Amino acid sequence: MLFPTVVFAIFFAVVYAGRWALRGHPRALKWFLLAASYVFYGWWDARFVLLLVASSVVNHAAALWVAKSADPKLRRWVLIGAVALNLGTLGFFKYYGFLFVNVARLSAALGLPCPLPALEIILPVGISFFTFQALSYVMDVYRGVILPAEGLVDFALYLAFFPQLVAGPIVRASVLLPQLSQPGVPTRETAAVAMVWIFSGLFKKVVVANWLGVQVVDPVYDNPELFGRWDACLALYGYAVQLYCDFSAYSDIAIGVARLLGFEFPVNFNAPYWAASVQEFWRRWHVSLSTWLRDYLYVPMGGSRGTERRTAWNLIATFVLGGLWHGAGWNFVVWGLLHGVYLTVERRIYRARGGAVKATAAMPLWMRALARLVTFHLVVFTYVFFRARTFADAGWLLGALGRAAPSQCWHPMLPWVWLAGFGLQALDGVRVERVASLWARWHPVVQGIVAAVVITVIFALGPQGVAPFIYFQF
Repeated sequence: MLFPTVVFAIFFAVVYAGRWALRGHPRALKWFLLAASYVFYGWWDARFVLLLVASSVVNHAAALWVAKSADPKLRRWVLIGAVALNLGTLGFFKYYGFLFVNVARLSAALGLPCPLPALEIILPVGISFFTFQALSYVMDVYRGVILPAEGLVDFALYLAFFPQLVAGPIVRASVLLPQLSQPGVPTRETAAVAMVWIFSGLFKKVVVANWLGVQVVDPVYDNPELFGRWDACLALYGYAVQLYCDFSAYSDIAIGVARLLGFEFPVNFNAPYWAASVQEFWRRWHVSLSTWLRDYLYVPMGGSRGTERRTAWNLIATFVLGGLWHGAGWNFVVWGLLHGVYLTVERRIYRARGGAVKATAAMPLWMRALARLVTFHLVVFTYVFFRARTFADAGWLLGALGRAAPSQCWHPMLPWVWLAGFGLQALDGVRVERVASLWARWHPVVQGIVAAVVITVIFALGPQGVAPFIYFQF
């Protein structure tokens, strides 16, 4: 079920009405929202609802066991078991095909039969996101950061809550569980903020991301050998804005939908292409994932507490694993490796100046502008491997930068759409609240008229049909 569709509009209208009808009955509201979330998830394939239910039961039981046990060894073994089970399930669905292909190639090279059976495995939508949320829940209970959920229904709803279920943001249990215990009641002001988030997300997805994908990104990346340098450049820069608009659109709509239901999600994007360092970029891009990798992977490995060599290893390992989280392919490994190397080199450059954040803050305006430009292009280069289907395609695209050929993808609207997408970063983070405060002052009738006009314009400007969100594949 996609957000910018009539089906979701009908679904949400029913959920919104039910949320208000049950506002004085918190337990019934939890059951209602849980059932609605399972309907939302099961819309793709009802069989995978069972996987979500099983994950809820197993991880909540593990958290209860960890919380109640007084034996440190037992608590540790339960945690290890929960982590192994979660990662094993994720690995089977997401990485078995990748493992089979590489083992089959190695076996063929050695003249041996492949020891693994060939299986047709369907990847459950959003499995990476709800697996990470389940892992963080059990780990936080083990660390004593949070107490277990009040009941299985609370945890199941935390894991399955439909606005963020399939593409994030990755909401921590410490953020959402207290809200489930005492759901907030939406006000006119929160509704105004929610509508601004939703309109921003719809424009990013329907107009900018879909248009760039159809006009330039998909044609060039799907057949890079057919294009020259101008189209390769258009695809490189176009994909940077398409990816930002597509993924931040989902986060924006998720935040807005949750607000309308009385729940607050953390901001997931904060003008990432304005970053003056790669470290700053990761403080602004997909914040819920980058902080998850930091807190549950980088810091437990030792973080920056050891030698420079050990810190470099921790950074690179974290981002290589982060690359694999995005997809089962060597191109994602290279993407993560590049970011790990960037951060390692950058750390050594800025270390003498107190770190990247302090160093960039002290830069004069012209130098900070240059740092932003360099950072943006370093990130854009990594997208070649992130978007390309294979290494061969990535090579063809990079090779196209040296081929002279007339553009086949140029469109007079292209620079305007690109600039609009890039400029929408001005609405990221807390800045959207300022726009919403002005919107909230308008009369409800005026708000309704403006909302109708905005939605009409958005769907009139966007290409026909709505493509799935890019991060659904992760």
